[in-house]
Amino acid sequence: MNPKQRIVVGLSGGVDSAVTAYLLKQQGHEVIGIFMKNWEGDDDSEFCSSNIDFVDAAAVADVLGIEIEHVNFAADYKDRVFASFLREYEAGRTPNPDILCNAEIKFKAFLDHAMRLGADKIATGHYARVREISNRTELLKGVDNSKDQSYFLHRLNQAQLAKTLFPVGELHKTEVRRIAEEIKLPNAKKKDSTGICFIGERPFREFLNRFLAHQPGPIKDARGRKIGEHVGLSFYTLGQRQGLGIGGVKEKGAARGTGDHAPWFVARKDMTSNTLYAVQGHQHPWLLSHSLVADDISWTADAPAAGDFAAKTRYRQTDAACIFTPDYLVPGHAAPGQFRLDFAQPQWAVTPGQSAVLYDGEVCLGGGVIAQAIA
Repeated sequence: MNPKQRIVVGLSGGVDSAVTAYLLKQQGHEVIGIFMKNWEGDDDSEFCSSNIDFVDAAAVADVLGIEIEHVNFAADYKDRVFASFLREYEAGRTPNPDILCNAEIKFKAFLDHAMRLGADKIATGHYARVREISNRTELLKGVDNSKDQSYFLHRLNQAQLAKTLFPVGELHKTEVRRIAEEIKLPNAKKKDSTGICFIGERPFREFLNRFLAHQPGPIKDARGRKIGEHVGLSFYTLGQRQGLGIGGVKEKGAARGTGDHAPWFVARKDMTSNTLYAVQGHQHPWLLSHSLVADDISWTADAPAAGDFAAKTRYRQTDAACIFTPDYLVPGHAAPGQFRLDFAQPQWAVTPGQSAVLYDGEVCLGGGVIAQAIA
């Protein structure tokens, strides 16, 4: 980096972006804060805290002595992210809006806005890193494995990565909190957000209910016996345990933990018959997949060659060893642009609509959207 650059920081109101801005200012850069407002309609509710977050972001900017601008990207978010989010749910899949939001809003609409302000780079409070090597920019895992967010950033391309900094990716979360308290940031003890990107921590089924049609139908077990009623297939995801409303099904002579005492999990959806299938036991065969096929692929640089890698099929997951096969064609489908992963150990609740992200050690290579799980 040059000795002094103009860096526009996405200030969310949280502690990670606040410390990001502080670190860059300490390095002598000209730092400008941008608060992104990307959701409208119910800002005054207890679940959509954008007004509170902006107050926190503005307080941080005041302490650090930097400018802050409030920018509304709600129309972009609705068109580029939320519309796709609803289409996926209507099709029975479970999308990850945070990934699309990063690619389309934080590192596209926001990046474009920052460049119009004359920025040399943008920065966010994500726990990830970038590294320049051999005329390309690599996306690396954050130093703090428990906070690494490279999974959510895997759709960023070379142009986006080359313009981006992740200062807190070099730190552990405990160190970020320590710095925030040391310099007396007003949000030093603020709780981390766990809600969906820009939608907040609202009751999810209630939220979806406002946008999706729902048709109740039967819940059946692996033997086809009706064991309950669902409220609409869009409201369930594979591996889900809570909110099924299923009582025990008596199995004569069943051992504890494998019969009526074992918890129920969503295992399959049949969109044609509007049937939800649930099984008992975390390790039921219907919940385990040895392979998957992904499409809608995005690589951070060049597509990798076939070989041994590691992958995540959900965010909170340790890397799983796998064999990567590019340009895989699903039998009966002529569409190219898919890849296949074959895992050394079966993976739990591989969910269409979620992302399969490929890693080579600490380097995040990119990934795709899970189209099919294969037992």
